[in-house]
Amino acid sequence: MARQHVSSINKINVAIDGPAGAGKSTVARLVAKTLSYVYVDTGAMYRAATWYMMRKEIPAENVQKVLQHVPELVIELVPDPTGQKVYCNGEDVTTVIRSMEVTSNVSQYSSVAGLRTRLTENQREMAARKGVVMDGRDIGTTVLPDAEVKVFMTASVQERASRRFKELSETDDITLEQLERDIAARDKLDEEREVSPLRCSEDAIVLDTTQMGIQDVVDMIVSYCLTEKDGEISQ
Repeated sequence: MARQHVSSINKINVAIDGPAGAGKSTVARLVAKTLSYVYVDTGAMYRAATWYMMRKEIPAENVQKVLQHVPELVIELVPDPTGQKVYCNGEDVTTVIRSMEVTSNVSQYSSVAGLRTRLTENQREMAARKGVVMDGRDIGTTVLPDAEVKVFMTASVQERASRRFKELSETDDITLEQLERDIAARDKLDEEREVSPLRCSEDAIVLDTTQMGIQDVVDMIVSYCLTEKDGEISQ
């Protein structure tokens, strides 16, 4: 699909949800680029918060201690030629937050209600002026329930593990089988947490990307966005 740009007038918000390894971040980044929108990676925000708490040696189980440190968290997402830089209290954590150590703990910290509330407020502020593509696990249901386009991306556990393995195999000592177990366990944690569990919004478009290429998914979502925008203009 040729790149299509949406004018600054009547911009919409796009919510992309799904489980770990579904390809949300890659797709959301490309959709935002195609539409000349702002990309917000909420997963990176939770990863940064997880990295920060772990660095301070505060276990997720110690909710009171975690909440004591939430107010001092300053997480910034900065556009970069390579994609997006993530800063936590002024420190570039773009690479370190993708480590297996952070990945294995992010669901536990993300389940802390006070932390989710704080980051949800930040995410809503980012989307207040529209023109945002935001990906995560509760965007369409909790963060931006009024988003004009909602997409729920999924794929088999085996496919998601394979994708993640290709990303991590050069830097992390882990097997594909271990990744499959970790992703299945993370799915369970995300789906069963009390605050903003992973679930598909009733009005979301469901895309099973197991057999789909990245560009095919991007083109489909961009098409939905342009159709929705045309509807906004005609009203």
